[in-house]
Amino acid sequence: MLTTDRIGGSALCLLALFVMWESRTLPLGTWRQPGPAYFPVLLAALLLILGALVWAMGGGAAPVAGVGWGEARQALVILAVSAFICFGLERLGYRLTMLAALLFLVWLVERKNLLAAAVFAFALSFGSYYLFDTLLRVPLPRGPFGI
Repeated sequence: MLTTDRIGGSALCLLALFVMWESRTLPLGTWRQPGPAYFPVLLAALLLILGALVWAMGGGAAPVAGVGWGEARQALVILAVSAFICFGLERLGYRLTMLAALLFLVWLVERKNLLAAAVFAFALSFGSYYLFDTLLRVPLPRGPFGI
């Protein structure tokens, strides 16, 4: 039977395989000196394992035919924010684009407290930039004023 968890697990596995395929052009490096592809491949392998687990254990989930369109509006908003991220990364830079997208999603879509949403968005956007750009040396786009 086709269930929501089986479709979700399959999608996660396909995404993991896509990331591994796209990372093949970058140097993998070694355990002591990881290259730019090391962390994405490591995360993709973890995603592949977890996606396979979701698929394997998803037989008892709700059938796909029973899923309604009640969440369609929220899905469209998330898709629009994803499009904003695609167009904004090179123009605004990673940190400002992710800060705006996360603040919009957490504050306006999820209706969380403004202060909590701002702290979460700031920590995630600047923290992930520090992790990838500074520590792992994966160059991320910089925006105006070098932000």
